[in-house]
Amino acid sequence: MTETTPAAGHPAPLVDRSAKPRSVSRLIFLALIMIGASVVFFLFKDRLNSDLMLGVLGVLAVVGIFFLVSTVIGFVTIMPKTTTDPLARAFIDTHPEGTLVTDEKGRVIYANQAYGKITGTTSASDVQSIEAILSRHRDSAEAVYRLTNAMREGEAGQEEFRMTHALNDSQDTGTGHWYRLRGRPVSDGEAKGDAKLMAWQLSDISQERTEQEMVFKELQNAINYLDHAPVGFFSAGRDGGIVYLNATLADWLGIDLTAFAPGKMMLRDLVAGAGMALVDSVQAEPGLNSTAQLDLDLLKSNGQSFPVRLVHRVTATRDGSPGESRTIVISRDDGVSGARDVANAEMRFTRFFNNTPMAIASVDAQGKILRTNGPFLQMFNGLVSRDDMERGAFFEKVLREDDRKLFADALGHAADKQGDIAPIDSRRADDEERHFRLYVNAVIEHTEEAPEETAIIYAVETTEQKALEAQMAQTQKMNAVGTLAGGIAHDFNNVLTAILLSADHLLMSLRPADSSFADLIEIKRNANRAAVLVRQLLAFSRKQTMRPTVLSMTDVIGDLRMLVDRLTGTNVKLDLEFGRDLWLVKTDLGQFEQVLINLAVNARDAMPEGGAITVRTRNVESQEIEQLNHRGMEVGDYVLIEVADEGTGIAPDVLEKIFEPFFTTKDVGKGTGLGLSMVYGIVKQSGGYIYPESEIGKGTTFRIYLPRHVEDEAEKAAALAETEAAAGRAAAEGTPGGSAKAGSSEPEDLTGVSAVVLLVEDEEAVRRGGKRMLEARGYEVHEAGSGVEALEVLQELEGKVDIVVSDVVMPEMDGPTLLTELRKDYPDMKFIFVSGYAEDAFAKNLPADAKFGFLAKPFSLKQLATAVREMLDE
Repeated sequence: MTETTPAAGHPAPLVDRSAKPRSVSRLIFLALIMIGASVVFFLFKDRLNSDLMLGVLGVLAVVGIFFLVSTVIGFVTIMPKTTTDPLARAFIDTHPEGTLVTDEKGRVIYANQAYGKITGTTSASDVQSIEAILSRHRDSAEAVYRLTNAMREGEAGQEEFRMTHALNDSQDTGTGHWYRLRGRPVSDGEAKGDAKLMAWQLSDISQERTEQEMVFKELQNAINYLDHAPVGFFSAGRDGGIVYLNATLADWLGIDLTAFAPGKMMLRDLVAGAGMALVDSVQAEPGLNSTAQLDLDLLKSNGQSFPVRLVHRVTATRDGSPGESRTIVISRDDGVSGARDVANAEMRFTRFFNNTPMAIASVDAQGKILRTNGPFLQMFNGLVSRDDMERGAFFEKVLREDDRKLFADALGHAADKQGDIAPIDSRRADDEERHFRLYVNAVIEHTEEAPEETAIIYAVETTEQKALEAQMAQTQKMNAVGTLAGGIAHDFNNVLTAILLSADHLLMSLRPADSSFADLIEIKRNANRAAVLVRQLLAFSRKQTMRPTVLSMTDVIGDLRMLVDRLTGTNVKLDLEFGRDLWLVKTDLGQFEQVLINLAVNARDAMPEGGAITVRTRNVESQEIEQLNHRGMEVGDYVLIEVADEGTGIAPDVLEKIFEPFFTTKDVGKGTGLGLSMVYGIVKQSGGYIYPESEIGKGTTFRIYLPRHVEDEAEKAAALAETEAAAGRAAAEGTPGGSAKAGSSEPEDLTGVSAVVLLVEDEEAVRRGGKRMLEARGYEVHEAGSGVEALEVLQELEGKVDIVVSDVVMPEMDGPTLLTELRKDYPDMKFIFVSGYAEDAFAKNLPADAKFGFLAKPFSLKQLATAVREMLDE
């Protein structure tokens, strides 16, 4: 084998067995055969008799001689020169990293001089493979194993490892050595079957590691210096998240650095009061920086304030959006005295100035803003900025056009040094919902720092106060209307009761074939329709009869689905979304069904082109209620029922009036204006709240919050009894009102059987009609126009009365007072209250052990007779 001659100017490789000896051997073998044939021909030509053999040997001899001559003159070469690129070979041979190439069996094919230097090998015979050198060391064996497996799978890899001894030195230096080992498979294209070679690169990176450790130590020292600097420091990202704060600031604020995560804590969480408005006021021009000194308070982890001075620097991106910020924090401890007393006093004043709950600004005679505090920038954010004030912003910029004249007059009074200047109520120029009150005070003595100051303006936000005033006015209005509606309903009930009793009396004397019978039926039917309107008025005034039971809204809405589907029509889709594990509520089943039906019908009417009505339910815990901050709503656990549509929406001015009775936006004859009033009253009487939300063109959502009910054992037993009673009521007559024991079936025999009844009613028509009806049933009836008169009648009859039927609201003495007086002398006297108001409206004024029946107005003859008979039979 002929060794490859190295290129000039670089050392030869330590080992290079990359030449291919197999083709050379074949040429040599062929040449020897030809030469041998020539020798045989010349030595034995005289002994060969065959002409053919002589010819063959002659040809071989000639070819052999020609091959020898051509080799001598260089026309034919036995070993062709390698075609390897000398530049590439020179690069590999002189590469500072140790390079080794092995075959699949680990036999060394090539190794450069750097490999020998790193491994401590000086001769080609001593060169060993990577596996042989590193696998016997515990520090490197695992790395070699991983790389070898990766290369056998056709993948390249890299490993770094530390060894206690250098590979070229057997003695321990005590510092250790770091090595980087790379490996990749290489295909040998000239070999049969494209055998894979393994190329290894080994380098000593101890110096590189040492430099990295030095840089790391210097960085640690720098961080240590920054952490223990006598001032605080923090850095915030574009979103205001704190990405770094030093140990000094963390110690001041009581923040545990071990639990600190970059970006989790926000800058607004560190700044107390309105100080964040000052921080946000520092803005930079696109691509530039802006630095400002700010005196404000930071918040400690225990909620205490910590006075500081910030040197706050903000960068801006090229598009002008806020960038990152770097801030130095200087403690403004008030304990320093001596030469710094004046500075400390100024700091204390600045602290009070920026942390006062009212916005403060000083202006000159023309109204130009000279100085402001943090709350001012916070209150008028978006209207006035720090940059605007530097360019000469005027105070009138924050006011509506209508209020600028009042402010100019107040500023003129301040310029005249007047002391009594009336406050100004105004609203933000860009937001009609934000109210504030301005107090303009004249500056009597000017300072050297601001000789042009004319007035100091104090601004107090009154948005919440205005909202409460509006809510109070609305509540008073609703209560007044409710009282009026209740009074109208009471009187109207008496009229309807008289009409129904008279109609029943006439019907008893007529046959169905009579011509007047149909007219009386029509009178009674229209009286019942009028009774429905009365009940809606009573519902709004929260005086209708309620029989609350413990209910699951999932069951109530599910049972009502088919009815709502029929009411809403085919072009309206009803979607139900039930919350999981819905809490129980306590309300009147029938009344609340009316609430849902009314809202569904209104939603249908709001979608003339069709759409979807969505009813959702879910539990709302007290924490969420507190965050919602609905005005007038007590904090607690509630069940939320939402009824949402995709209709035309409700205008804001109309939304304020939708719960008022007789208010409607529908055409004449298509609505009474009592539907939503009834909804409002039923929800309120159930202890709940209702809040509408609407947007023109996008739909309306009504959110009903019913308080969560926790059922005890006694209520469970009562609920079971009520369920049974409800079955009885379902079979009873479906006319307005109801009997005292509506859950019981009506007795077949309603005759009086000589019972004595005392009928107490201040309305003469009702009293006269009731007496006539009861007498027709065989009762002995005595009447009285008031509670006082009833006691006198009882005294005359010596208490020989079986039952008292009394109105609730009467002059001189009402029904509950009458029952209380009767119990003194006649504790077992049976008593029935008759009223258009709810039973619980007066029952709370009675003794807990009082027993009585209840009959709601208006009532029919049959209902009156049934109530009396059931009470007598009890």
